[in-house]
Amino acid sequence: MSSIPQNKDELLNAIEDSYTKILGDYQRVPPSLTRTMGVEGNIKGTVISVSDTLAYLIGWGKLVIKWVEAKQSGRAVDIPETGYKWNQLGPLAEKFHKDYATWDYQALLEEYSVVIHRVLEIIQSCNNEDLYVHTWYEKWTLGRMIQFNTSSPMKNMRTKIRRFLKSRGVR
Repeated sequence: MSSIPQNKDELLNAIEDSYTKILGDYQRVPPSLTRTMGVEGNIKGTVISVSDTLAYLIGWGKLVIKWVEAKQSGRAVDIPETGYKWNQLGPLAEKFHKDYATWDYQALLEEYSVVIHRVLEIIQSCNNEDLYVHTWYEKWTLGRMIQFNTSSPMKNMRTKIRRFLKSRGVR
C-alpha cells in the first residue's frame, strides 16, 4: 500500500490504523502529564500539551464532518473554517485548543473516538467514485481532503506524542 490512500479501503485502513496506534499512545499518558506543556506545537516554536493534541485532532475531524454534512445538504461550505483562511492554520489550531481547554482527558478521548467513528461512517457511506474520482474541493477529491485532515495529522501528532513520552521516561 502506498503511504497515500488511493481508494476507499485504503483510506479506511489508514484512518483505522493511525487511530489505533495513536490511541495506544494516548492511553499510556499518565494523568499527571495530560496538561503538561512539552509537546511540539503546530505553530513553529510553540509547545502544547497532550490534551491540546487531542483538541487539534478533534477539531479537524469535526471540520471534516461539518464540510461533508454541509455539502450533502446543499449548504455553502467554509473551508477550512468560517473566519479562517488556509494561511491562518496556527490561529485555527489555537481555537481548537481553547475550545477544549476545560475538558478532562477522558472526555477528550471519548470525543475523539466519536469523531473518528463518525468520519469512518461517512467514508463507509460513500463509494470509491465519490471519494477518489470526482473533485470535491478545488483540485482535491473528498478522499484526499479526509486523509489530509485525519490520518495525516494523526501520524504527525503521534510522532510528537511519542517524543514527549520518551522525554518524560514513559514506556
